[in-house]
Amino acid sequence: MTPAGHKRLKEELEQLKSVERPKVIKEIATAREHGDLRENAEYHAAKEKQGFIEGRIALIEDALARGEVIPASRVAGDKIAFGAYVTLSNTNTGDEVKYQLVGPMEADIDHGRVSVSSPIGKAMIGKEVGDEIKLVTPNGTRVYEVLALAFND
Repeated sequence: MTPAGHKRLKEELEQLKSVERPKVIKEIATAREHGDLRENAEYHAAKEKQGFIEGRIALIEDALARGEVIPASRVAGDKIAFGAYVTLSNTNTGDEVKYQLVGPMEADIDHGRVSVSSPIGKAMIGKEVGDEIKLVTPNGTRVYEVLALAFND
């Protein structure tokens, strides 16, 4: 994972453990005070939320324990690789998009981070500025040109 992705995961883990977990424990305790648990919607909602939080904590802890932080300086070069910031241009529309190629746990398309294991991530690996990337989508084939490539830590 990238150094920034590692930091974001650690921050999310801290938030889950120090804020969200205690909050849901209080919600469960409050719901228990309302009586019969079999028909208590607040209790069941809080327990479901607790399950999600505990699952997310386990997933993040596993990713942090198993993951390797790879600084961009270690993979920097003329070809697209993990950690690269890439600017692409849709050859049909001229629209430009900017992505950073990251690990699966860091991917967030809304923030321009795409996973190396996603279809577009796989298509970008090894390409250089000026190369074309063909991506088959449910709406047809899209062709992008690599306009820029940068590696930042």
